[in-house]
Amino acid sequence: MDSEVYVAGIGMTQFGRHPARAVWQLASEALDLALKDAGANAAMIGQAYYSGATQGALQGQYAIPGQVVLSRLGIESAPIFNVENACASGTSAFQLAVQALRSGACDVALAIGSEKMNIEDRARAIALFEGGWDVSRSEENAALLLALGRGIEPPDGSESPRPYSRFMAIYAAMCRFWMKTFGTTQRQIAAVSAKNHTHSVHNPFSQFRRPFTIDEVLGAAPITYPLTIPMCSPLSDGAAAAVVCTAKGLRQLRGMPTRAIKVAATSLATASARGATEFDKAVCRRAAILAYEQAGLGPSDVSVAEVHDATAMGEIMAVEYLGLTEMGGAGRAAERGDLSIGGSIPVNPSGGLESKGHPIGATGLGQIHELVTQLRGEAGARQVESAKVAIQENGGGSIGYEEAVVTVNIFTK
Repeated sequence: MDSEVYVAGIGMTQFGRHPARAVWQLASEALDLALKDAGANAAMIGQAYYSGATQGALQGQYAIPGQVVLSRLGIESAPIFNVENACASGTSAFQLAVQALRSGACDVALAIGSEKMNIEDRARAIALFEGGWDVSRSEENAALLLALGRGIEPPDGSESPRPYSRFMAIYAAMCRFWMKTFGTTQRQIAAVSAKNHTHSVHNPFSQFRRPFTIDEVLGAAPITYPLTIPMCSPLSDGAAAAVVCTAKGLRQLRGMPTRAIKVAATSLATASARGATEFDKAVCRRAAILAYEQAGLGPSDVSVAEVHDATAMGEIMAVEYLGLTEMGGAGRAAERGDLSIGGSIPVNPSGGLESKGHPIGATGLGQIHELVTQLRGEAGARQVESAKVAIQENGGGSIGYEEAVVTVNIFTK
């Protein structure tokens, strides 16, 4: 039984709006690219883990989405598992594939996610996010989290007249909580957004590729204070896939083994009952500690990071919980340029969810695609120099004061 596991192949579509393409067609593109990259074919896949969180609600495919999609793509007899873990679904599928390899269940496995979220009824797509917490206590959940923002009065004109997800209001409340607790400023949050939109210019897979200055982010149409539209991820369609293997499986593939990237750690943590200011007990912090312990590494070893920035505030929180800065320090680090490509710890060189897009089931696998590309030295104009250790953080849902689940992976050359 091999303990070492490698990412041998990656593939993804451009994230964005794909009105003429079905979920399975998006998945087909990502799978073909990943198999070609690994030097594999569909018959080599010992197990497959399919991530799709929206197909029941939006396409009516309430059961067996993985079997339905993958049977069209030539993967029929291998075990197929369907994975839903809110916005962390893609990385959860990846981690289960890694567990299968480490258990000896197979030597080559597939993690793949695909979503088509842009439908005619946009309100129905936005309403999906209301299912990301305990729906029997939704008003109680909202009251708990929105209360975090009390004490900072939104300026006139900082509220959108158009409907938006209640989760955006909750992210805004979390922003104001960070403002009160750590002195984080709206300009610092805008610096994260401007940085990510600038990174995305060089990413052909990104939904948006327009650069923004900090002032342009601040001057953009508001959602709810302090968030403006460029600070928030869009609804996205897209797919991403990763072929993972043991050392034995790697020898069976026809790809270049020197391009395989080692999975140094995988961890997953679930929310706990903690106080709003008990930051050391945060689910992201606990997942990060587990991952660092597995890898035998620490925050100072990290060369590049991809984190879950459903809003720019999400990046600030993740960077701090991962220990890449001190608590309260990520906003200042972004404003200084430390989190930019060329800075001391580049974060979201892909452009992040704010720019690259956020097709829920494919999001985490898209982050892995970027980090594998970075560690291979194949990221072109967005390449992080001398990248050797990469960390990924992907969170989903909400319980109490935090994400319901957070996954953290560490990859090394």
